[in-house]
Amino acid sequence: MKGKINEDKVVNVIVYILLAFIGIVTLYPFYYTIICSFNDGLDLMKGGVYLWPRKFTLSNYELFIGDEGWRHAFFISVARTVVGTVLCTGFTSMFSYALSRNNLMFKKGYRFLVIFTMYFSGGLIPYYVLLRSLGLLNTFWVYVVPGMVNTFFVMTGINFFASIPESMIEAAKIDGAREIKVLTKIVLPVSKPFLATLALFAAVGQWNSWLDSAYYVRDASLQTLSFKMMTTINQTLATAANADVAGQMSQANTATSFTVQATAMAVSMIPIMCVYPFLQKYFVQGMMIGAVKE
Repeated sequence: MKGKINEDKVVNVIVYILLAFIGIVTLYPFYYTIICSFNDGLDLMKGGVYLWPRKFTLSNYELFIGDEGWRHAFFISVARTVVGTVLCTGFTSMFSYALSRNNLMFKKGYRFLVIFTMYFSGGLIPYYVLLRSLGLLNTFWVYVVPGMVNTFFVMTGINFFASIPESMIEAAKIDGAREIKVLTKIVLPVSKPFLATLALFAAVGQWNSWLDSAYYVRDASLQTLSFKMMTTINQTLATAANADVAGQMSQANTATSFTVQATAMAVSMIPIMCVYPFLQKYFVQGMMIGAVKE
């Protein structure tokens, strides 16, 4: 018995060491980005900055905030994230609730269409033509309208809403409640794990998305923070587009292209890192939706 206890202790130590190593490898890139954003750019070029800023400064953030282009891109990203998350959560939950009802006509046909679109798409060119015909190109709504329904979470929501006791819904209907009232007063209040998980995935997807800004938007005033960050990272100081940025950096006298990029990445990470702790308990429950059938 004593030998087994010692063996368990050895296994626990090994597990903790592995978890600590994985945690450090996973988190350190984020931490390094943050400390670079707070370090003097010219001092950072000397190397040797690994654990904390060697020469602390806020000039990188001052340059970032002082640039109207970055501020506007940040506002567009926040707007598309808030609007896109609300619309995606609302429409996806309503659609999946409707498909979970046994008395829905052509229920199997609707489910087939949902599953089919999960695995097959028309391709980039037909998708572009569709967006053009709808008048969404080069508008803010091209960011939020195509993602109003998430087909993966539609299937997840069907399983979740089907697990709600039918007696609760029937009792509400007997009391005279219509379908929309049943959804808002009975179903959604008990669906927090599903809604929180859906909202978190939708928000992260909207915040990090930049391909739609690259393909479907030409107006510079509609560029998102992620797209602007990607273009800045890929630019070189030799390009004409980076000449203005280089001039700003020389005026700041402390910032470099890398520190400005690190600042942009830090700003893009912080909102999601602040939101996740509040949704974590629902997120863990929501990930188990449909995993176990009784």
